[in-house]
Amino acid sequence: MASWSEFAADEPRLADGIRLLMQQYGPGFGYLATVRADGGPRVHPVSPVITDDGLFCFVIDSPKRRDLERDGRYALHSFPAEESDDEAYVAGRAWPVTDDATVARLALAARAAPHADWRLFEFTVDVAMLSRHGHSAAGLPGDQGGGPAVQVWLDPAAATPQAQRPTSLAARSGRHARRAA
Repeated sequence: MASWSEFAADEPRLADGIRLLMQQYGPGFGYLATVRADGGPRVHPVSPVITDDGLFCFVIDSPKRRDLERDGRYALHSFPAEESDDEAYVAGRAWPVTDDATVARLALAARAAPHADWRLFEFTVDVAMLSRHGHSAAGLPGDQGGGPAVQVWLDPAAATPQAQRPTSLAARSGRHARRAA
């Protein structure tokens, strides 16, 4: 599982294209898919926050938050663009952010309502995809000059079931609460 910053360092053009689509209307806007307790999918609109440090989302007390707290798997899809069929997708794991300074900094930057019952999650990236359909008005990197119609990135550390990082992202960053699997 790679952090957004690790993914962006590995594939900056792809990360820029995904960021542009997720933030095409100003603040982030997309659809978050989570895993219900019965194993089925659940989809909700959300406002992801993408910074140089990571991919985050403030999630109010709701079924989607309980899904993320119980089973951190997620998929995030961009909101449809008005002038193209371009789309962005990322998937991985969500972890509650427990570092008060990080929460306060992002809450201020994202204008998160101070009295709402929300929790901040950081999303790691196992898979990232950018699909461009024809010439995009969104100005995505690679639109000029015949770039690939679909770009996909898979976290090299998660490429095989046997692959594991020596320490988890949560242990390295200290920003996440550890959960029993």
